Amino acid sequence: MENKFKKHIESNFTELTQYPLLIAVSGGVDSVVLLHLCHRIGLHVAVAHCNFNLRAEDSNLDQQFVTELSAKLKLPFFVKEFDTQRYAVENKVSIQVAAREQRYQWFEEILKLESYSYLLTAHHLDDSMETFFINFSRGTGLEGLLGIPEKTTYIRRPLLVFTREEIEQYAQANQIVWREDYTNAQTKYLRNKIRKNILPVFKEINPQIDQTFQQTIGFLKEAHQMREDASRMMFEKVVLKQGDDLLFPLKELSELSLPKAYLYKWLEPYGFKAWNDIAELEKAETGKKILAEHYCLIKDRGYLLLRLKSKIVEESEDTVYLQENQTITQPIHLTTTNYDRNKIELTTDPLCAYLDRDKLQFPLLIRKPKKGDYFVPFGMKGTKRISKYVKDEKMTQIEKENIWLLCSGDTIVWIIGNRMDERFKVRNTTTNVLKIKLTV
Repeated sequence: MENKFKKHIESNFTELTQYPLLIAVSGGVDSVVLLHLCHRIGLHVAVAHCNFNLRAEDSNLDQQFVTELSAKLKLPFFVKEFDTQRYAVENKVSIQVAAREQRYQWFEEILKLESYSYLLTAHHLDDSMETFFINFSRGTGLEGLLGIPEKTTYIRRPLLVFTREEIEQYAQANQIVWREDYTNAQTKYLRNKIRKNILPVFKEINPQIDQTFQQTIGFLKEAHQMREDASRMMFEKVVLKQGDDLLFPLKELSELSLPKAYLYKWLEPYGFKAWNDIAELEKAETGKKILAEHYCLIKDRGYLLLRLKSKIVEESEDTVYLQENQTITQPIHLTTTNYDRNKIELTTDPLCAYLDRDKLQFPLLIRKPKKGDYFVPFGMKGTKRISKYVKDEKMTQIEKENIWLLCSGDTIVWIIGNRMDERFKVRNTTTNVLKIKLTV
C-alpha cells in the first residue's frame, strides 16, 4: 500500500510534495494510517486533533493518544476542545453538523495562522460509497452521485482510492496502533446503517463492487464535465451581462432543449433553490421577485433579471433635500444653477431640467415614487400617474428601480432624467430660470 500511495501522490497530488500540510487526525485507523503514510514518504506534515467532548473519557483518551503519537513522530501538533452539544443547541443544528462546522472553521484558522497550504483528511473509498448511497436515498442531482471529491479548494483526500479493508490490513501488517470509536458500530445514524447493512449486501452480490463503483464514478464525472461544458457554452450564448447584473432572455431560454435545467444550473451558485417558484416567475407579471440570501431574481418583461440585493433600491419615504446653487452626489448626482431668462438657450437634453424658479418651493425634495403619485407631463394638459407613465414608456425593471423624483413641496417637478412637469416649464413670462443637471 505504501508504494501505491507514493505513486498516487506523485501522479495526482504533486502539490502535496511541495508545501507544508496539515493532517486531521482523530485517532481512528483511517487518519492514523494516513499520517503514517505521509510521514513515511517524507511529506512535510503537522497534526490537528479535535476533541468534541461527545464520548466522555473516550474523547480525552483519543486526544492523549494523538498527542503522544505526534510527539513520537516529532511532528507539530494542534489540538482544540469543543463544546459541541452547546454549539448544536445554540445554532439549532444536529450534532454531526455542529462537529463538522466547528472542525472546519478551526482547520481554516490554523491554515491561515500557521501558513499550511492544504488540509488532508482520511476519507477513503468506502466513505465515498456511503456518501453516494446517502445522497441517492435522499434524492439528488448528478453532483450528489459523484461521491466525495479528491480535491476541494484547500482540502485534499489522497486515500479515496483505497478501501477500508486495505487500510486496516496495512495497519495490522505494520503493527500500527489506533483508537476505535465505539459509535461507529451504532446504527442510529444513516451513514452507519449504510455501512453496516447496505454495503455488505452489495459486496455479497458483487465482490468486485469497489472496482465497479470507481468505474461508475469515473463515467459520472465524465458526464458531469460534459454537462459543465454545455452549460458554460449555452451561458455565453444566451445570458446577457449589464454591469454586475445578469439578464436571462425568456425567448432564447425557451428555445433551448432543456431550458429549466440550464436555468437552474446557472442560478444555483447564487443561492436559488426554490425551483417551482422560479418556474412560476417566468410566467408572472413584470416586477415579481424571488429572493435568495444575497441576490434577487426579478421578472422584467421578456427577461429574468439577477441582481445583488444590496443594489436594489427599495421604495422609501425618506427624502433628500436640494437647495439653490448646490451639488449633491447621493442618491444621485445633481447640480443646480440659476440663470437669467434672457441669457439662456434651452435644450431638450433629458439630463437637464430648466424650471421656472419663482414657482419652486425650496428646499426641493428628491425621493422615490410612491403609490398614487401623478404629474402633468411636459407638453400635456392632463395629469398622469407615474405608474402609467412608466408603463407607457415601456421602462425595464432596471429603469423603474432607478427612478427618482424631484418635488416642490408635494408636487412632482421632474421625473429625473426623463420628463418634466408642464407646470414648471420656462415660459415667455418667466423671469428667473433654475437649471438642474443630472450627471450619470
